[in-house]
Amino acid sequence: MSARTLLLTTALLAAAATAFAFAPRPVDAKGPTIDDIKRLAGEWVQVGEDGTLGSRVMTSYRVTAGGSAVLETLFPGTDHEMLTVYHQDGDDLVLTHYCVMGNQPRMRAKKDAPEGTLVFECFDVMNTKSHDEKHMHKGVVRVEGADRLHSTWYSVQSGETVYKAEFRLARKPRARDAAK
Repeated sequence: MSARTLLLTTALLAAAATAFAFAPRPVDAKGPTIDDIKRLAGEWVQVGEDGTLGSRVMTSYRVTAGGSAVLETLFPGTDHEMLTVYHQDGDDLVLTHYCVMGNQPRMRAKKDAPEGTLVFECFDVMNTKSHDEKHMHKGVVRVEGADRLHSTWYSVQSGETVYKAEFRLARKPRARDAAK
């Protein structure tokens, strides 16, 4: 084998190994997976009591990291902007919420939630002295068709719910769709 052939073979094997190492691994999980969150990719606006769509984007979902994570930006461009990163951890769909309160709750999706519903429950909170400090503790996301969702998030302090945030959202029509 010539030095050139050996070098080319080594380079190809290294490239293949790198591609394999960074490719999203298949998930054989029962229950929710990152694919359930990927379907939400796009910008979402609030739906009013009368069913009309608001004009301001309330949240956006973006698939990132080679398809292995989804970044949610809540209240983009405001003083209350927050981030949530969803990803697979083995058979579990998990999230880390980077909250305006300065803490980072980590939640795991329940495997036995009703179809079309994702229920996240906190298993850890970073940047707090104790789990009793106020933090987002539970989230329920109900997908209502391809372009509607209803989410409810619960903040807990000392084991008691102290705040409930509820959002009815619709996928923002793309400019070309709105022009039709």
